[in-house]
Amino acid sequence: MKNSKIIGLGHYVPENVVTNSDLEKVMNTTNEWIVERTGIEKRRWFTPDKDTVANMATRATKMALERANLEAKDIEFIVFATITPDYFFPGSGVLLQRELGLQGIGALDIRNACSGFIYGLSVADQFIKTGMYKTVLVIGSEIQSSALDKSDEGRSSSVIFADGAGAAILQATETKEGILSTHLHADGDYAEELYVRDPGSSRKTRLSKEMLDGKTFNLTMNGNAVFKHAVVRFSEVITEALKQNGHTPEDIDLLVPHQANLRISNFVQKQFKLPDSKVFNNIMYYGNTTAASIPIAMSEAWEQGKIKEGELICLAAFGSGFTWASALIRW
Repeated sequence: MKNSKIIGLGHYVPENVVTNSDLEKVMNTTNEWIVERTGIEKRRWFTPDKDTVANMATRATKMALERANLEAKDIEFIVFATITPDYFFPGSGVLLQRELGLQGIGALDIRNACSGFIYGLSVADQFIKTGMYKTVLVIGSEIQSSALDKSDEGRSSSVIFADGAGAAILQATETKEGILSTHLHADGDYAEELYVRDPGSSRKTRLSKEMLDGKTFNLTMNGNAVFKHAVVRFSEVITEALKQNGHTPEDIDLLVPHQANLRISNFVQKQFKLPDSKVFNNIMYYGNTTAASIPIAMSEAWEQGKIKEGELICLAAFGSGFTWASALIRW
């Protein structure tokens, strides 16, 4: 059975930079409050009529292809992770396929929020290991800013979430390098602790004035519940990956956590006694880009020389669902 190896990484973030000072002008918040609770200093929000979930994914893919020394025609399958598709349906996977000129190949959409990229990585890994495909594109792309309540009432979540896209190209390899294992979990008991209720298909009217007035189409988050569960699940799923492969925390060369909240990342870092050099965070500059956060972080870590050949890389995520996941990679 073949292994799957990440051979190219890419990312794209919108040009529109939104600082904490910018948010101070539209809601009752301060730079100090945001930094203390989230670690975020600025983020990127999309520009309407310029950025879409699909075309941001296209830009990230083109960077990944260039770094992998491949052409778009080399891609055999697309796995697209997003909870903010350009259309209610179809998913953005086919839109990306169209932009890349790859009509005819399969495109699978995944809706696992912050864990979506690792779920997608796991699907691609299985396709390659079973011999179905040799080269698979995995994308995380999100536009969250248009669903945020930017009033004082919604400030606790609107200061966190942001937009962007990240891409990874996986290819079959005969070597021992590549994805060692992936670990996927979920618990739907907590689905409403972090969700966007409407428009939902089970409503009598899919979108009504009452929904608009009640703001049920905005993101709703129980921050305390998310934090308490996240720190537990992060630790569990990282430990699970290490144990399955006979490793200890000391063996990790770089942990790339989902960029949910800097306090969560710091908490996990302390639990595993990892030095700053072994944990990559960029939430300070990009906010929480949901499914895009891990591939954006990986792409930046690679270009900064923080991911090197032969190193042990651990990815971990937690988010809406609740869902959580990890992947252990020998680069």
